Amino acid sequence: MTFGFASSAASSITSSTGSASRLARMLEPAEWAAAGIPLLRNPREVVSGLHARHSPAPATAVVAVLDHEERLAASASFSRRPAPADGWEFRNALLAHLRRVIPHDLRRRTPVRTAVLLYCRDGDERWTEEDGAWMWGLRDACTLHGLRCGAYITLTRGGWQVLGEGRGGRQPSSTSRPGRLSDASFDSAPALLRTAGGATDALRRTAAR
Repeated sequence: MTFGFASSAASSITSSTGSASRLARMLEPAEWAAAGIPLLRNPREVVSGLHARHSPAPATAVVAVLDHEERLAASASFSRRPAPADGWEFRNALLAHLRRVIPHDLRRRTPVRTAVLLYCRDGDERWTEEDGAWMWGLRDACTLHGLRCGAYITLTRGGWQVLGEGRGGRQPSSTSRPGRLSDASFDSAPALLRTAGGATDALRRTAAR
């Protein structure tokens, strides 16, 4: 009987410790606003472009890397696993996808490119602990990949919202049909790839799904 009680108490302590650790790996809106996150010049264009390219459904994250002119350099989308929100897990997922689609910039003294995160979820535009965990994960992933941490955007039934800035709109939303990719004017120009034979092929940097 004593052993069973002790085991239960230990499990309770472990669970409480894990919850406290998860809470430490999230950012409150005030912390995010004070972090000096660069403002997007045209958030609607960025959101519309990523929505057209990835068609995110609820529980889908879209991480995108923008150059200094706010053109798309690379992007990737993935579904969130059904588990408690943890900034450490989100950081690892974001970092893994960034590594697949674009080289790191760790050798630069100052980051040139910026990573932004669009997360499609249920609920309204108000901040949640899940949002705080994504913010923590994005900031940490950017540091480890040599990128500047950019905007965190939620996409819900009511539309899109740049958290910490107060900017948003009704379209697109989590229920919108994606627009045409040709309308995603923030995409970068085709990159030129020289083949082994010396010919030059025009290739557009495509998104990793």
